[in-house]
Order: sequence, then C-alpha cells, then structure tokens
Amino acid sequence: MADADLPTVELEPVGDGQPEPEAAMRDGRDSDISHSDVCTKYREAAKIANLALEGLVAQAKPGVKVIDLCKFGDKVISQKCASIYQKKVKGKFVEKGIAFPTCVSVNECVCHNSPLESDAEQPKLAPGDMVKLDVGCYVDGYIAVAAHTVVIEESLPEAPLLMGQQADVLQAAYIASEVATKLLLPGNTNSQVTEAIAKVAHAFGVHPISGVLSHQMKRYVIDGNKVILLRADVEQQVENQTFALNEVYSLDIAMSTGDGKPREAMSRTTVFKRAVDKNYRLKMRASRYLFNEVNSKFPALPFSLRAVEDERQARMGVVECLKHELLHAYPVLHERPGDHVAHFKFTVLILPSGPTRITGLPLTANSISSNKVLDPELSALLAMPSKKKKKKKKKYTRNTAEAADSETDC
Repeated sequence: MADADLPTVELEPVGDGQPEPEAAMRDGRDSDISHSDVCTKYREAAKIANLALEGLVAQAKPGVKVIDLCKFGDKVISQKCASIYQKKVKGKFVEKGIAFPTCVSVNECVCHNSPLESDAEQPKLAPGDMVKLDVGCYVDGYIAVAAHTVVIEESLPEAPLLMGQQADVLQAAYIASEVATKLLLPGNTNSQVTEAIAKVAHAFGVHPISGVLSHQMKRYVIDGNKVILLRADVEQQVENQTFALNEVYSLDIAMSTGDGKPREAMSRTTVFKRAVDKNYRLKMRASRYLFNEVNSKFPALPFSLRAVEDERQARMGVVECLKHELLHAYPVLHERPGDHVAHFKFTVLILPSGPTRITGLPLTANSISSNKVLDPELSALLAMPSKKKKKKKKKYTRNTAEAADSETDC
C-alpha cells in the first residue's frame, strides 16, 4: 500500500537519557512503570500500536489481501518508530520497532496468521468474514501489544446490525476483557481472572480458547513468568500468582462458538522467537544465515520470516533451527470450519489509580445485538469505576511529597 494510505497521529515529544538496553536487561534498574520515563515509553509504543490497529480496521474491506494488511500494519509501526527518539543516547540509538509481527486471522483461524510473499494462495477478505487483527510495538524494549476483531461489511449507506453467534462471541470476548481488566488489582490472583472469564463465556454460550495465555511483560520480555490462563484445563495448569503494583500485562482474550480447542493448521508457520537459552552449531548454510539474521535483528522478540531479507533462505533454514530448539514457533491455530472466533488484546498497566489500558480499540456496541445477560456479580464488577478518585491536595510538606511520589500515576 502506498505511503499516502498511512494514517497520521500526533506523537508527544519524548526525552533523552534512557539507560542502555543491554545494561538495563542485565540488572533491571529503573525498568518498571514507577519511573516516569519508562511509563512514557510504554505509552509511546501504545500510541503506535493503536495507530496501526486503527489503520488496519480502516483498510479491512472486501477484496483486500491478507498479506497486504500484514505488510501495512508492519509498515505503519516501522515508519512511526523511525520518527521518534532519533538522537543517540550514550553513543547509541534507542531501539524501537515491531514487537509482534502483524497477524490477520480470518473466520475459524484463531491467531498467528502472517503469510509470506511466496505463498501460493493469497486469500482476500469477503463480506461476513470475521477478521482478527494483531499488532505489537516496542520503544527501548518496552512493549505494547493490541488485537481487535472486525466483521467485514459490504459497502452500504448504513451498517447492518450484527446478530446471532457472531454478535454473541464478539460481546463475550470484549466483556471478558473488561472484567479481566477490572480484576488486575494488587493482591488479586490470576485464578480469579480465569474464573471470571469462564462465567462470561458461560453467560454468552461460547468457549474460551484453550491454550491462550496472558503474560506479564517486562523490558524486552513479551511472555514473562506471571501468566493468566484464559481457560482452566487439566492439560495446562499454571502456578497461582498475585498481581502487584507497577506490573504490566498483555491481556489476551479469545472466544469461540466452537469447542475452544484449536488445532494446528496446514498453513505454514511464519512467526518465531529466538530461544535465548539454546545454542547449536548449525550445519546448513541457510540455517546459519537465518540464525545470524535472528541474532542481529530479532534477538529477543517475535518476528516473521517475511521480515528476513532473503525469504527463500529463511524458509529453508528455519527447519534445522526448529529441530535444535533454537526458535520458538507461533503456529497458526484453527477452530472447525463454520466456528466464529473473536480476539481482543490489551496492554494494561497496574497503576496506583487502578488498572489502565493503554492499547486496544473500543467495540462499537450500537451495531451489535445480543440477548444474553450477565449474572448480577459480573454486572456489579463491570459497573465499578476503574480509577480511584483523586484525593484532595494536602498542605505541602516533605513527608507528603515523598508519599505522593510513591502513588503518582505515570
């Protein structure tokens, strides 16, 4: 797509003086959102991720190729990242770019669909398609991710009202994300969130997608050790964890009208991440080429083979890299044909004033009609304000100033 198609946004200016990425990764200093410059970088990454998502929603129309949408989303993020933090800090440029390659997953396809130029089939969107759009951006290692679901409509003067199973699964996934956000409070646990999501799904007659995880995120870490299960399963269990102030989470919600147990598709896996704890002396020239590209350009965060300069070499080399566990794969997952799948993802900061979403788009509820009703407990939780009311200012003293510093939002 041409440059003229790129949406525009006013980005706030940001300051210099950031720590060097390598040093900060080693000792973790000044890397949580209690530091204003860290929070600023999260918010700058979030603005760019939201901008890409808005652009993708606008571009998602009948006849548009999935690969063109993927390329468009990546292009927006790359171009906007190039326009900020242009000065060197301690002799180095601040790293920024794509934290998760743009994925466009259609209908029963759940996630991770990011096709290559060389793929024989290049499907186009059609009216009625349910399309999941997934993006990620980072600034100085601080990551913001987002996903949104749209239903492709024909060009009509007035958008038709969405009803039936598509409406139910959309509402369920979005309301579950709102409930989960409300529960991201210091002292609450990941199991509380999983249980609440199950109640929302039951109310709408849909199923959470098995295997979907929400992760704590840290600098250059998109999948931290603190995890929230979307669906409690015997096959997959996680340790009970308690949320804490100044943590950052990728809240990942996916619902299906099917059984919620996706299968790996025949589609080629194209999204991978370096397994930083593994090493091996590769034999094939193509494998060594790909591994060198990964180590130099994508050492910590997910990437698409489409981003590698020599795609043919990358496709050949990825097999040996996977065989020796040098890369983690993000396989394309599918429900059964005819199932409807909705996916929303938000980046949430746990701030003193309450959990705050910095990415994601609102659901246009006025164009969706569902007759499902939540139970009183969930309705009460949704009605609760997300933010604490600001206290009246007290007379300034040294003690009150120090207390205020510890409770100030970024």
